[in-house]
This record gives sequence, structure tokens and C-alpha cells, in this order.
Amino acid sequence: MGDKPTVALLGTGIMGAGMARNLLAAGLPTRVWNRSPEKALALAEVGAEVADSPRAAVNGVDVIVTMLRDGDTVEAVMTEAALGLHAGQLWAQTTTVGVEPVARLAKLAATHGLVLVDAPVLGTRQPAEQGQLVIFAAGPSSAKTSLAAVFDAVGRRTIWLAEDPAGAAASRLKLVVNSWVLAITGATAEAVALAKGLDADPRAFLDAVEGGSLDLPYLRVKSAAILEKNWEPTFSVSNAAKDADLIVAAGRANGVRLDIAEAMGARLHRAERLGHGEQDMAANYFASFGSEAG
Repeated sequence: MGDKPTVALLGTGIMGAGMARNLLAAGLPTRVWNRSPEKALALAEVGAEVADSPRAAVNGVDVIVTMLRDGDTVEAVMTEAALGLHAGQLWAQTTTVGVEPVARLAKLAATHGLVLVDAPVLGTRQPAEQGQLVIFAAGPSSAKTSLAAVFDAVGRRTIWLAEDPAGAAASRLKLVVNSWVLAITGATAEAVALAKGLDADPRAFLDAVEGGSLDLPYLRVKSAAILEKNWEPTFSVSNAAKDADLIVAAGRANGVRLDIAEAMGARLHRAERLGHGEQDMAANYFASFGSEAG
């Protein structure tokens, strides 16, 4: 493997498309695949080679990057890719899959002689497009140098946590961070909704906390999306609901009651049922007003 490893990126949705563009901008030969082909084909104009199957995508490359919906999807896609895999390939698994699936993915990697690095990323559409993701990585130290070009292309910082990916150190930390992200997102939406319900000016609320200890950049980002009715997804309601479920399940399995995460999961699923699943997760705002039949 040289300074510019060849890369197969499986999954070119909201996050994967930006990651692919940054890999290409860094001069890394990149092959892409997506279940919905049109999302992958859009990357051909910036130099990506588009594969028609996971098997074709991974065949002969140095590094495989998976950025898919969840652990089951990652496992299914990598199983589809099996006949194109070869021993010694590096597999950077960047999807947020939770804790339990990591051991299954580690077993799948071992079956095919892959070097797995569990590497969930922190960020949404804009950081992915700007190459500003934070990467939580768990994998053998031998992979650090080999993956440096890939991680440097898509992220601003990589935090290496453990040598054994099967221990899920990276995925555990990602759930902790995501619990904070979801709490802020839900609290922002509820505060703006309450302002509307009480006929108070939500901008006056934002002015009141501006510059103080209660102010947060993420409060500004998500309140702006709500007030401007900009629901273009940087991270969708449905994906946030999936992550909330993973967080609650991980807490329960380890004797930790997570009332806020559980409430946020219910709120996100309610927004999903009201038809906002593919909108930005700020659209959990609608869960404050929508009603469901029955």
C-alpha cells in the first residue's frame, strides 16, 4: 500500500457522498457503491469509479469504508461483497452501529482475513462535506499509518481508543457523544415549540441566552433550521431515531437508565410517523404539535 491507497466506499448517502468527495479531492483513487445507484452515479463527475455491486466495489482495493444505515445493513452488504474480498484488506467501519453488532462485524472480518477498524464518525452533512469529521477509532496500531491518508481526507481529528475493535471502545464513545447531540437537538426543538405555544418570540429566547453559559453553537444551528423552515437533512429524523434506540438499548444492557434518551427516541419516532422521517432531525419540532390517529 502506497501513500495513496485505493479505497472502496460503500454507502453514498448524506454522509458518504461528502466523504467520497474528500477522498477524491485528496487524490485517493475511490470506487463507490450505493443501493440506490443514482446517489453513487452523481460522484462519477468528480472522478469516482462507480461499481454495480459491493463485490465489484471492494475487489482489489486497499481500504474498504462502510457508511451505511445500521449494523444489520453493514453486515448484509459486506456479506454480499464476500467474493470480492481478500485477506489483508483494511476495513474502516464508520457507521454508527451501537455496541452489540461490533463483535459480529469483527467475526465477519476475521472470516475473510480483513483488518477491521471500528471507526464511527462524529458529524453531519456539512462536516462530512468539509472533511471536518471527528473519527473515533479502535483497531490494531499497524492500521494507523495505513489509514492515515483516508482518515485525514475525511476528518479533522482521529481519536484512537483501543487496539481490539471487537471491544467496541469507539462505538461506545460514539453513543455517549450522540446522546448529548440528541439531547441538545430535542431541547432546542421543544424550547422553540414552547415559545410558539405561549405566543412568545423564539428569537427573544435566543437573544436572552446569547453569549452566556446557556448558549451553544448547536442551539443556533438547529433553531435556525426550525425558524427558517429549512428541513433539508444534515442528519435525518429516521437516522437520529435509530441512534436513540441504540443509546437506550446500550444503557439498559449496562444498568443505566436513560430517561432523556428514551424520551427523545419516542419523540423522534413520533415525528417519523407524522411524515418527517427524511427531514433534518430538527424536524422533531413537529412532534410537539402533531397528532396521530388512534
